[in-house]
Amino acid sequence: MRISNESLKRRIDVNIETLLADAMEHRPAFETFKSDVCHRVKDIGDIGFLIDVTNSDAVFGYIEKRWYREGLYLLAMVDYLCRENNLPFDERYAELRRAKLSEPVYPAGVLVLCAALKSDTPKEQSLKDAIPEFLRHNIIEAEVRNIA
Repeated sequence: MRISNESLKRRIDVNIETLLADAMEHRPAFETFKSDVCHRVKDIGDIGFLIDVTNSDAVFGYIEKRWYREGLYLLAMVDYLCRENNLPFDERYAELRRAKLSEPVYPAGVLVLCAALKSDTPKEQSLKDAIPEFLRHNIIEAEVRNIA
């Protein structure tokens, strides 16, 4: 994935404590991250979520840490919610919208079902049902609203 330096500009004056904190930061499992994002949307609503994410620069924060799955998932959610609410896309993410993970990322449940059935049929079906904004980044996601 190529991302220009300009789109990732951040402050350079970092002290050693910040570097150590970043190195020791816990990265949650991707399924946990996805669940947290979906619950956040449910809890504060589409517009509140969009405001929070865009004001915090969280998408670029994940990309800077090289947490590409998380950054692209968050971007996909932002774009999906913009489309659902007939809002314009944030142009700051234009370059990132071309980024794609090298391998598809399927939901854990789909992978478990494939293993249990000894078949790729669940993967094939999940590809057909995938939300386009997520699929653009090679993230297979069909359901972000129906959460417990």
